[in-house]
Amino acid sequence: MEKTVSGVKIECIQGNIAAQDDIYAVVNAANAQLRMGGGVAGAIHRAAGPELERECRPLAPIRPGEAVITGGHNLPNSHVIHCLGPVYGADWPEDELLGSCYRNALRLAELKGLESIAFPAISTGAFGYPLAEATEVALKAVLEKIPELMKLKKIRFVLFSEKDLARYRETLSRLVP
Repeated sequence: MEKTVSGVKIECIQGNIAAQDDIYAVVNAANAQLRMGGGVAGAIHRAAGPELERECRPLAPIRPGEAVITGGHNLPNSHVIHCLGPVYGADWPEDELLGSCYRNALRLAELKGLESIAFPAISTGAFGYPLAEATEVALKAVLEKIPELMKLKKIRFVLFSEKDLARYRETLSRLVP
């Protein structure tokens, strides 16, 4: 599924965030230390190789809502943007911190002159953010940032499960009729 807003294509697909070979930057749902973890962080670090963790060391720790950018190493992408999403029920205000992840990632991609970016569903795994609420926050944050984008022309949401994909499609259809 895709929608175009102000010349920017927004896509929602099911797949592996570490296998987006037509995208310039993938977003890592990182931990504060920017190390290999489970879920998205594990998939990205395994695919990128050990040099990614070495490049990340001096950039850590990051706080919820923050984002940093590195090279892609062995990934098919030129860059990885690492965001620390909020832990639901522990980091406040959750919605503002989660929205900041998406806004800061888009800002870094723009600063690097990148034309495309792929996001996972940040904070919805081990960090416990309910999918419906997280999807709403993510899509609204991206939609509010689109008018400021000059270089980015494609924003892809890569969802792990069919359930996540269905939620993103429904929410995007409602927000962008």
